[in-house]
Amino acid sequence: MLGKILAIEFRMRMREVLTPLFALALPLALLFGFGLMPDATKPSKDLGGQSTTEYMAVLGTGIAFAILSLIMLPGVLSDYRERGVLRRMRATPVRPSALLTAQLVINAGAGAVTAAVMIVVGAAAFGTSAPRGFGWFLLAAVLCLLALLALGSLVSAVVPTGRAGNAVGSLLFFPSMFLAGVYIPYDQMPRTLQRVCDVTPLGAGIRSMRDAWMGHAPHPSQLAIMAVYAVVATLAAARLFRWE
Repeated sequence: MLGKILAIEFRMRMREVLTPLFALALPLALLFGFGLMPDATKPSKDLGGQSTTEYMAVLGTGIAFAILSLIMLPGVLSDYRERGVLRRMRATPVRPSALLTAQLVINAGAGAVTAAVMIVVGAAAFGTSAPRGFGWFLLAAVLCLLALLALGSLVSAVVPTGRAGNAVGSLLFFPSMFLAGVYIPYDQMPRTLQRVCDVTPLGAGIRSMRDAWMGHAPHPSQLAIMAVYAVVATLAAARLFRWE
């Protein structure tokens, strides 16, 4: 049953290919916009020793994860609810967990592709090195994506309309961008704001991916925070899921 749902959802997503492409286009635009600035490939004290291109590769990956999870996922499922698609599915053997799982798999796949593209393009265009602690980077990226997708699933499970899904997703998305260091780099934030950033899934994810990129093991607390978000929000989404 899950395989059939996954195939259907994938075909429907491919019909609206421009929407997922936005999750890739924006990070790439930021990478090139900042990467073409003078000294963008040199280590910067303002970025904790990272170069601007390395920082933007990580940041762009996190932004893509957030777009897929907090904007696109709630928009799709809440639109299904508004148009009665979920109500009609209720009369079938489909379980809500299967539908949520299919959406998670599709968006996780898109997130993985985006992360790979950011690394490859950064290396090809600007000579950016690959993450030095690649295994840690992979773990941090997976946990970050799962935590954000779980939050998006929780929103998707309860909002009644597509417009409401987009609104609630945006309310989560833009503060997450700020706390993740999009507007003010983490290393230039006041210590109090850094502490707040560290307990958000995107903030913890970007910090962990940055640490891994520079060859350091992420702090265990950051990995634990993302894991807790992923588990708790996923369980809540499955429990609170509404067909209509």
